[in-house]
Amino acid sequence: MKLGAFSISLAVKDLQASKAFYEQLGFSVFAGQAAHHYLIMKNGQTLIGLFEGMFEQNILTFNPGWDQDASPLKQFEDVREIHGHLQKARIPTQQEKLENPQGPGSFAIQDPDGNTILIDQHV
Repeated sequence: MKLGAFSISLAVKDLQASKAFYEQLGFSVFAGQAAHHYLIMKNGQTLIGLFEGMFEQNILTFNPGWDQDASPLKQFEDVREIHGHLQKARIPTQQEKLENPQGPGSFAIQDPDGNTILIDQHV
């Protein structure tokens, strides 16, 4: 199963303080809008999302259909295929069924330690 681009989405308390910290580690703003309380930071192929007040815990995020530059891939495993694989493997998903038969879609699962994993397809 190919899950697509990977990033970690961090629940931050102060977006500007987190941005300044990660800039000191060599990250720069790649996407997002501070006015909307989120920024995507990039250092090489490593992506970190900073989200202020949007969720309570950190989330592992995979984006089927995107490479690490958020560029669409010509071929990829669709989010609905991934969802089906996980259902067959009896891995509980937070969404029983995805709404649309194609295009964007998302669902979440939890690992055995309670970490949320978001599969979020934008294409």
